[in-house]
Amino acid sequence: LQKSLSETFGADKYSRARKEVLTYMFSRPMQMALYFCTGVLDDETLFHHYALNVPFYTHFTSPIRRYADIIVHRLLSASLGARSPIKMEKEAIQKQADHCNDRKMASKRVQELSADLFFSIFVRVRP
Repeated sequence: LQKSLSETFGADKYSRARKEVLTYMFSRPMQMALYFCTGVLDDETLFHHYALNVPFYTHFTSPIRRYADIIVHRLLSASLGARSPIKMEKEAIQKQADHCNDRKMASKRVQELSADLFFSIFVRVRP
C-alpha cells in the first residue's frame, strides 16, 4: 500500500500535501487502541495485538505523559514484585480506563475536526 501511494504523490509543489492527506485518510479508519483492565474481561483474545500478531500485549509510555501509563507502570511493578500491589479494585481500574478512553476519543475527534477545517481552507484557497 505504501509503495503504491508513494507512486501517486507526484513531484509537483503539492506532492507533500497530497502525501500527508492520503496517508491521514488511509490511517483514519484504523481501530484505536483502548485501555482496559484485564481482570474484568473473560475473553483473552481481546488482549491480542493485530498488527504485531502477539496474543498478549501491553502498551505504555513514560508515566509523565498520561495517567493511564502511571497505572500500567504501577501494575507492572507490582506484578514483578518491585512494589506493593496498588490498592484499587479491578472495577475502579476499569472505570479509570474508561475515562482515559473517553478523553482520548474526544481528543482524537477534536484533532480530526481541526484537520478537516484546515483541509477545507486549503482546498478553498487553492486556485
